[in-house]
Amino acid sequence: MSEPQPLNESNVGAAADAALAALAQANDSTSLKLARAEHLGEQSALAGFNAAIKGLPGNQKAAAGKLVGQAKARLTQAFGAREAELSVAEETERLAAEAVDVTALPTRWNPGARHPLSLLMEQIGDIFVGMGWEIAEGPELENEWFNFDSMNFDEDHPARAMQDTFFVDPVDSHLVLRTHTSPVQTRSMLERTPPIYVVAPGKTFRTDELDATHTPVFHQVEGLAVDKGLTMAHLRGTLEHFARLMFGEEAKIRLRPNYFPFTEPSAEMDVWQPNAKGGARWVEWGGCGMINRNVLRASGIDPDVYQGFAFGMGIERTLQFRNELNDMRDMVEGDVRFSQQFGMVV
Repeated sequence: MSEPQPLNESNVGAAADAALAALAQANDSTSLKLARAEHLGEQSALAGFNAAIKGLPGNQKAAAGKLVGQAKARLTQAFGAREAELSVAEETERLAAEAVDVTALPTRWNPGARHPLSLLMEQIGDIFVGMGWEIAEGPELENEWFNFDSMNFDEDHPARAMQDTFFVDPVDSHLVLRTHTSPVQTRSMLERTPPIYVVAPGKTFRTDELDATHTPVFHQVEGLAVDKGLTMAHLRGTLEHFARLMFGEEAKIRLRPNYFPFTEPSAEMDVWQPNAKGGARWVEWGGCGMINRNVLRASGIDPDVYQGFAFGMGIERTLQFRNELNDMRDMVEGDVRFSQQFGMVV
């Protein structure tokens, strides 16, 4: 703030005139804001006059307060009107700049492409069709019996809880958004007569928060084989062949004991990635095992005559560590630049 001026009508008028001159020169919101701060702010001449009132004799304070107050009110009103005027002008200018001539010919055609998840599911399907398997499908809105009971889930299994599964109102309709592609196993065994070799890629739903490694809507691929004399050796051979076609000839798998209601024995499956960024390593890929006898019985297949194996893995997870992707949210945001890195396959 400059040297304080005596509080009189002449000096207050000069300060108001200076403020109005600065107001007239402001041609955008930014310069107007600076002018307001300079002439009406705490360091302005008018603020100095207002502070000086308390030092005046009592019989002069009322007149001085009225003089300063009228000046401030006039300037505040003037700045407000100018602010509204500039806001309208800037909005009009912005809309004019953003205007699009819908009749004009496009200057560039940017074609769309199939999503890499769709391409990966199709590639997986081609691998198994090449091995003589069939592609199977099932509904995404599934009956609770197919989703849980036929898969040997107990009635009090935690996966049935509301916090894990999307139940469809009314709850007594026993309809859920399928939590895995495993119900396709039961549907395939009910619709077919052994030997059965099917693979079922599809969309699944769980009540997960969307973050870098989880999404409430994701994709799985389910494999099912039912025949006479099948063993864990057949399961391992199938998965090893699948891994090599997906990740290269040097890829291999390992099976770690685990528990799943629908298989016994069950195993967690890891895949060895020799060319992974940061060095070769084991990565958890999915679950597998020999089909539980109760699951075979639920589908009308005699477990003393036929044996089977099943496996399942997440498509998003496969794409994520196969292509060194750090954030699963990139797969669901619909940005064409994400698909472009995988080739614009139509």
